[in-house]
Amino acid sequence: MAKEKIILTGDRPTGRLHIGHYVGSLRRRVELQNAGDYKKMFVFIADAQALTDNIDNPEKVRQNVIEVALDYLAAGLDPTKSTLFIQSQIPELCELSFYFMDLVTVSRLQRNPTVKTEIQMRNFETSIPVGFFTYPISQAADITAFKATTVPVGEDQEPMIEQTREIVRRFNYIYGETLVEPEILLPDNAACLRLPGTDGKAKMSKSLGNCIYLSDSADEVQKKIKSMYTDPNHLRVTDPGQIEGNTVFTYLDAFCRPEHFERYWNEYPNLDELKAHYQRGGLGDMKVKKFLNEIMQETLEPIRNRRKEFEKDIPAIYDMLKKGCATARETAAATLDEVRRSMKINYFDDVELIAEQAKRFSAE
Repeated sequence: MAKEKIILTGDRPTGRLHIGHYVGSLRRRVELQNAGDYKKMFVFIADAQALTDNIDNPEKVRQNVIEVALDYLAAGLDPTKSTLFIQSQIPELCELSFYFMDLVTVSRLQRNPTVKTEIQMRNFETSIPVGFFTYPISQAADITAFKATTVPVGEDQEPMIEQTREIVRRFNYIYGETLVEPEILLPDNAACLRLPGTDGKAKMSKSLGNCIYLSDSADEVQKKIKSMYTDPNHLRVTDPGQIEGNTVFTYLDAFCRPEHFERYWNEYPNLDELKAHYQRGGLGDMKVKKFLNEIMQETLEPIRNRRKEFEKDIPAIYDMLKKGCATARETAAATLDEVRRSMKINYFDDVELIAEQAKRFSAE
């Protein structure tokens, strides 16, 4: 029998979500949710994982949970089609992580490229919190608890998914076929794999102040686009411009569609023609930025408006998350029961074991 197609994906609540999150995964999640090709979709707010490097600032994580939930709903995630939940409210995930820790060596975790990069980013080289170091194991618990077949993430998370697959294979080899091996689903637009910050830096981050947030006002978006990094050698309109490393064109690759030219800049039939003109010279940065601004406003305005509506009833958002947690917990508990049975630690549910032991001792 073919296994059910199930999606599991989520975000750490480190702040409001930005357009990098949107093109990297959130937009795709909404499309997948609405396409109906997957039987179930679980989307979680990874607050427990966020605490691994914010343990001294729980209030920050606590405040950001609702910010992420609002962004999810505003972007189009629908609690009647997807289960939205908070990681820390599913204790079964901790128990699964505990068992999985016996299946992974310290040296294997140290070789994980994602872990190495994240450790360097946070200057944890000399003092790594154990919880942070083992988060690939925690992530494997998140994925396997819901028997996810598909995990839509950016390419930087590929080593994490591979680690999950290794854990699943080792568990099933030792204890019998129990867990599902997941597949990664990458963004289908190369520009969306890792959207740079507005300053041209490799990554959008709150600390660098180079993000455009989904909840930014129209004025904030316009201001950020006007100051966006382009080609530093494109000093005069007549100068030939460079596309590679030019943030404005990277954003156009991620967001621009053919109909945008019909609506906002009908001098050009498509993005290739616009790029060609810029490269041969005679096209100013501000004109291109004005075009990008039109596209971004069109994209973000409905999201911004929906968010304002959801903000009017915050208790309803918490109630929605509470219901999602109850559904998620039911699913995770069922998987944990199977895991316990496979590992032979379901002592009180195993009627045969109890009868067998009773018989053994009565015969002595």
